[in-house]
Amino acid sequence: MDIERKNGTTLKGNPFTLVGPEIKVGQKAPEFTALDGSLQPVTLASSKGKTRLLVSVPSLDTPVCDAETRRFNEEAAKLSGVEVVIVSVDLPFAQGRFCQTAGIKNVKCLSDHRDVSFGKAYGTLIKELRLLSRAIFVVDASDTIQYVEYVPEVSQHPNYEKALEALKQPQAARR
Repeated sequence: MDIERKNGTTLKGNPFTLVGPEIKVGQKAPEFTALDGSLQPVTLASSKGKTRLLVSVPSLDTPVCDAETRRFNEEAAKLSGVEVVIVSVDLPFAQGRFCQTAGIKNVKCLSDHRDVSFGKAYGTLIKELRLLSRAIFVVDASDTIQYVEYVPEVSQHPNYEKALEALKQPQAARR
């Protein structure tokens, strides 16, 4: 039975239920499976040993998600040893078109459409809409969560500066 967090997020002021646990700094990052652009499964373990910025968004086909993905694509070009992953329930084909049109080359887009494994594992699945909420997770090379932001209102941007700062901090300072 999945954990449900009533009023876990809002969209244009309307409350929605989030499915899955609320992830906390210091815990082990949950495993998940999502699909890449060639429909191949990708897991957290696929990038073991790297620092990861996992970005949960509702749909790349919305203005805030578009801007967020473009911003993290720009920032990813300046980060060494960090894998930036954008996860949505958009189909892999739609993600591919978006990335090609927007010139996205520095981030990896993964689709959670098949079984919402990421959404349920990271507590970002919006039950009523079957979309992911907006959230950011920094996972270190040993798979420990170093930073979490669940954006309370889905239509708002995350705190880019705090997320990027968390990526640049030595592990001990992030706790």
